[in-house]
Amino acid sequence: MAFDAAMLRFVVDELNRKLTGGKVDKIFQPGREEAVFVIRCGGEEHRLNISAGGNGSYMNLTAIKPENPATPPMFCMMLRKHFSGARFAGAEQLGFERAARLTFDTHNDMGFPTQKHVIAELMGRFSNIIITDAGDKIIGLLKSVDFTASEKRQVLAGMRYELPPKQDKADPIAGTTDERTFKAMAAAEDPDRPAEKFIMSRFAGLAPLIAREIVYRAAGKTDATMREAERDLTEQFFRVVNLIRNLDGVPTVIKKDGVPAEYAFMDIRQYGAGYEKEQVESFGRLIDVYYGERSREERLHRKASDVFRLLSNAETRILKKMDKQRAELADCEDGERYKLWGDLITANIWRLERGMKECELENWYDEAGGTVKIPLDKRLSPQANAQVYYKKYNKSKAARVHLTEQLAAAEEELAYVYTVLDALTRADGEKELSEIRAELWHSGYASKMKNYTEKKQSAPSIARYRTSDGHTVLCGRNNVANDYLTTKLASRGDWWFHVKNQPGSHVVLQCFEGERDPSGEAFTEAAEIAAYNSKARGGVMIPVDYIQAGKVKKPAGAKPGFVVYTKAAVSG
Repeated sequence: MAFDAAMLRFVVDELNRKLTGGKVDKIFQPGREEAVFVIRCGGEEHRLNISAGGNGSYMNLTAIKPENPATPPMFCMMLRKHFSGARFAGAEQLGFERAARLTFDTHNDMGFPTQKHVIAELMGRFSNIIITDAGDKIIGLLKSVDFTASEKRQVLAGMRYELPPKQDKADPIAGTTDERTFKAMAAAEDPDRPAEKFIMSRFAGLAPLIAREIVYRAAGKTDATMREAERDLTEQFFRVVNLIRNLDGVPTVIKKDGVPAEYAFMDIRQYGAGYEKEQVESFGRLIDVYYGERSREERLHRKASDVFRLLSNAETRILKKMDKQRAELADCEDGERYKLWGDLITANIWRLERGMKECELENWYDEAGGTVKIPLDKRLSPQANAQVYYKKYNKSKAARVHLTEQLAAAEEELAYVYTVLDALTRADGEKELSEIRAELWHSGYASKMKNYTEKKQSAPSIARYRTSDGHTVLCGRNNVANDYLTTKLASRGDWWFHVKNQPGSHVVLQCFEGERDPSGEAFTEAAEIAAYNSKARGGVMIPVDYIQAGKVKKPAGAKPGFVVYTKAAVSG
C-alpha cells in the first residue's frame, strides 16, 4: 500500500511518544532524497528517517543504518546548520494529509531561543523536505518548485510555507461526516459503481488497500458494487475511521512467499491462501520491513549503475560470442567429410579427369556399400581437388581445437561475470562497491568504467557470524574478499564452505584451538550461511560443498574468487 495519511497519523504519534525532548546528535543524508536525524532521548538513540523519493516516500523511526557518503551533500550541511544540537519539541500532521511538521527547539544566529521546523511532504513524486523558521518562512528545501515545474504551487526559499491545494474530498476523521451523511452519499451513487471507487473518490487520506478492506468486510469481496455492499458499508467504514481516530492500529505486514507484499496499520483480511500476515512491534519496524530492502536495492542500483551496466553488457557480449563459437564448432563437423572426400578422390584418381564438375565414387568406409557424390573444381586436376579437401580438413581440425579453447575461456569469463553480479546484489555500502570496482579494474574492465581511478584499498569486507555453540564463521562479501579469506585468513584446519555450482561467498568455519571437527550444529549453520550468501538464496535443499581450508587451492593466474578443491563432501 502507499504511505497514506492514515499511516502517517500513526507514525506521528510514535514520534511524539519516543522522541519528545530528545536532542539531535547527528544528521546524515545517505541518499539523494532522504535525511536521517539521530536523536538521543531517555538514554536511547533513535534514528528518524525521512524519505522523499518518488518511488517510496515515507517517514519512520528506523533501525537500519545505511552507509553515508564521505562528503555530505549541501542539503545535509543545511540541516546540520539549523538543527544540530536542537531538541525535538513534537510532530503534528498537517490536516489529514501526507504532510507533517516536525518542530525543534533551537537558537537563531544571534543565540536567542527559537523554533524551527522540518516539514515532510510525503506525496509520491511531489515529495519534499522543507526547512522553515518559527514563522513558517522557508529557509531551505530539498527540491525547489518554481513556475516552470508547477503553475499551481511554488515552493522556494524566502516564501511562506503553505500546504498543497486541498482535494475536493472529505476528511474522514474530522467528524464532519456522520453515519447519516455517509448513507445519504452512498444512496446517491450509481448502485453498480464499485464501492472501492466511491470511498476513494469521496474521502481523503485512505490508500486503495484500506478502501478495498472496508468493502471486503462489508460484502465479502473487494470488487463489490454499491448495491452489494450497501447493508454493512457504513458500519465497516466508521469502524476503520474510529480505529484511525483513536490510534488503535496494529502494525501488520502481509507477505507472499516470505517477501513483503503489503503493509497496513490494521488487520487485513482480504488476502487468502498463499499470503501470510505478521504483526510487528512498532510502525517504525513495519516501514523497515516493507521498505528497508527495497531502499537498499534502489540506493545500490543508483550508486552502482555504471557497474551493473558494464556487467550486463559483458554478459550480452559473451553470450553472443559463445553462440557464434558453437555455430562455428558445429560447422567443423564437416571436417571428417572433407577427409573422406580427399581419400576417395586419391584412391580413384586414375578414373578422374580435369574439367569434371562432380564425381560419384564408391564409399569403401560404408558397410552398406553406398556411393558418394563429390563436388569438384573443374579448373583443378583431381590431385589438386583432393589437396583442397585435405586442407579444409586440417583447417577444421585446428579450428575445432581453437574454438573449444575459446569456448571454455568464454564460459569461464561468463562464470566470473556472474560471481561479480552476485556479489554486487549483496553489497551493502560504498566500501564494498569500491572493492568490486577495483576488482573489475584489475580484471581488465577499467577502460569500460568512466572516470575510474584506482584507490588504495583497505582490508577487504569480511562478514562475521557466531554459531549457536560459539564458533566464528567468516564470509567473503565479494571475489577479492573471498580470495583474502581463503588464502590469508583461513587456517589449514578450518572448514571451508561454498554453495555447489553457483556463484556465492566463500565461508570459513573457524575451529577452536586444538579442535579438529566442530559440532554438527556448527557445520549446519555455516552451510546455511554459505547458501544464504549465494545466488541460490531462497531455494530449497541447496547443496553446499565443504572441505578443510588447507585443501583449497587457487591456481596461478586464475580470476578473483576462483579456487579448486577435490574430494569435497556435500551437505543439504
